[in-house]
Amino acid sequence: MLAGAALYQAAWAQDAKPDAKNNQYCANIADAASDARFALQKQALADMEKEIESRIKVLESKRAEYEEWLRRRNEVLEKADETIVLIYSRMRPDAAALQLTNMDEEIAAAVIAKLNPRVASAVLNEMEPGRAAQLANVITDAPKRDKNTVRQN
Repeated sequence: MLAGAALYQAAWAQDAKPDAKNNQYCANIADAASDARFALQKQALADMEKEIESRIKVLESKRAEYEEWLRRRNEVLEKADETIVLIYSRMRPDAAALQLTNMDEEIAAAVIAKLNPRVASAVLNEMEPGRAAQLANVITDAPKRDKNTVRQN
C-alpha cells in the first residue's frame, strides 16, 4: 500500500508541474492578450468614429439642402402680395386661370398658394392639366431630381 501511495504521489507531482507550466504560460501571455484586445477595441472605435463622421457630413448636406428649399419657398411666397391675391380671388375661375397660365410660373404659383383653397382649386380646374401640374410642382417645390438617382440612408 505504501508503494501505491508513493506512485500516486509521484504521478500527482508530475501533473502539478504541467499545471504550473500552464499557469505560468497564461500569466506570461496575459499582457500580450490584453494589449491585442485593447488594439482591436481601439480599431473598432476608430472605425465607428469614421462612420459617424461620414453620417454627420450627410446630415449636414441634407440640412443645407432643406435650408435652401425653405429660402426658395419663402421667396416664391413673397412674390405674391396681398393686393394681387385679393384681385385674383374675386375673379371668375376661368378668367383667373387664363391670366395665371400666361404669367411667370413662380409668380402664378405664389398667387395660387395664397388663394383660398376652394378658389385655388377652381382656378386650377380651369387650367390645362399640364400647366396646373407644373404650378402644383412649383407650389410644393418638388425637387427636380434624376430618375436614376439612388437615395442614400
